[in-house]
Amino acid sequence: MSRLQLELPWPPSINHYWRQVKIGGAVRTIISAEGRAYRERVVPRVQLAMMQARVRTLPGRLALAILAQPPDRRRRDLDNILKPLLDALQQARCYQDDCQIDDLHVRRLPPDRPAGSITVTIEEMEW
Repeated sequence: MSRLQLELPWPPSINHYWRQVKIGGAVRTIISAEGRAYRERVVPRVQLAMMQARVRTLPGRLALAILAQPPDRRRRDLDNILKPLLDALQQARCYQDDCQIDDLHVRRLPPDRPAGSITVTIEEMEW
């Protein structure tokens, strides 16, 4: 059974992850520049960690434990960091699709100044 632990930067809030733009006459929803920049920082880190741990794309059912250390003590909804984080892990090919996640635990820890951090532990589950 595979297990992977990752130390990652603090993700943008979902409130800053999506943007609506007008293209032609249609309004489209896209990932914001902040969201794309987060992916660009996270994907190489995840791929390197996977290579070092000799872990390939995880194909099965998954359990994730997330320790979130925000950058400061401002009020934040903890669930607002999940979509950008999980999408970045999928983009890095850590797993095929975030619908594979059946067990998800998120815990807030004291702030990690100045930038915040995320520790993610991913384990394949046996069914």
